[in-house]
Amino acid sequence: MSATTLTAAPLKKGEADARIGLRGHVRHTGALVRRNLLWIRQDPESMFDAVLMPIVFTLLFVYVFGGSIGQALGGGQDQYVQYVVPGMMAMMSMNIAMAVGTGFNQDFQNGIMDRFRTLPIGQGSVLFAKIVVELMRLLIATTIMMIVGVLVGFDITNWGGLVAAVGLSALFGTSIMWIFLVLGVSMKSAQSVQAMGFLVLMPLQFGSSIFAPTQSMPGWLQGFTDYNPLSALADSARGLMVGGPVAHDLWVTVGWSVALTVVMAPIAIHKFRTKN
Repeated sequence: MSATTLTAAPLKKGEADARIGLRGHVRHTGALVRRNLLWIRQDPESMFDAVLMPIVFTLLFVYVFGGSIGQALGGGQDQYVQYVVPGMMAMMSMNIAMAVGTGFNQDFQNGIMDRFRTLPIGQGSVLFAKIVVELMRLLIATTIMMIVGVLVGFDITNWGGLVAAVGLSALFGTSIMWIFLVLGVSMKSAQSVQAMGFLVLMPLQFGSSIFAPTQSMPGWLQGFTDYNPLSALADSARGLMVGGPVAHDLWVTVGWSVALTVVMAPIAIHKFRTKN
């Protein structure tokens, strides 16, 4: 951005977006993506969750629960690896999505967002840039998880299915990011966003088919897992990567993703524009 742009007089709410076309929004989003990537380069510790979390969780679940749950699946640890690695894509999408809310809130606390909102740029560009960078982090985390999965015995037999599963995980993760952007702009501190995120994430992740089959769960919990979008994402990724039914869970995941985005994206952008 030029010096003239940076010193321009603040525009009224909504006035900048009304004057900026699609090319302008794309250009502003690209500039903000670059800014966010440069910030990560200056603060590499912000990548610890994307790099270390897939390693720790994959090894933890495979070597702690792999033997017992694998026997329940009719095999052993090798059988459990084939089960849990595709399912963990759903966990990656949720955990990385939570980070966008905490980071967004911190940007408000240190005044960066107030500065952005005084500039003649598309206000939605700020949020889209956040999501683009978090999608990059999600792809890095998923790649690391798959590498660790292969090292502990996961067999990639369907590369097309793997690519489709990663794309589906990214689609669902994007829709969840809009929820956390709303939390990030609404709550008073990053700690509050993180605490609320864990309250939501823990029941959704462990009350699903990500880590274990749901057949042995109590009836009331099975009813919850049937409507849990993480179960649909985990089961569809499993079907795409190792074989099995796909169509129903795939459409359920796409439906959840579209519905959440349609509802939450306008709310996040509106709250960002009107936040005092």
